[in-house]
Amino acid sequence: MPFPVPLPPHLLALAAELSISPQDIDEQFTRGSGHGGQKVNKTSSAVQLRHRPTNITVKVQQHREQSKNRLSAWKLLIRKIEEKKKGSLSQHAKLTFKLRKQKARRGRRSKEKMLKAKHHRAGIKEGRRGENMQ
Repeated sequence: MPFPVPLPPHLLALAAELSISPQDIDEQFTRGSGHGGQKVNKTSSAVQLRHRPTNITVKVQQHREQSKNRLSAWKLLIRKIEEKKKGSLSQHAKLTFKLRKQKARRGRRSKEKMLKAKHHRAGIKEGRRGENMQ
């Protein structure tokens, strides 16, 4: 059975790989809360999805339209299931690891650059000291 929302091809492939079936997912439309006033309080635009086999629940109310919230909720649920099933091999975990490595590398490089400048300055000062002693 196809998904009730038009998902991008890469998410459809991921859902098939993880064997996520739309029949295993309970979908509820609820009223939102927080900022937005009357529009949020009177319309059921928030979407809550629950994947029964893994018991993962997501609730989305980022947008004013129910259809956009529904699409966002399905995307989020598929990503959460991937993280639970694959762990450190999930796309999100790989991206997080890559960003951490990049930031650590930048820190090391900038430290080396700073130390090089300090050593150069120390060499200049050392040269001055030798001239005054004569």
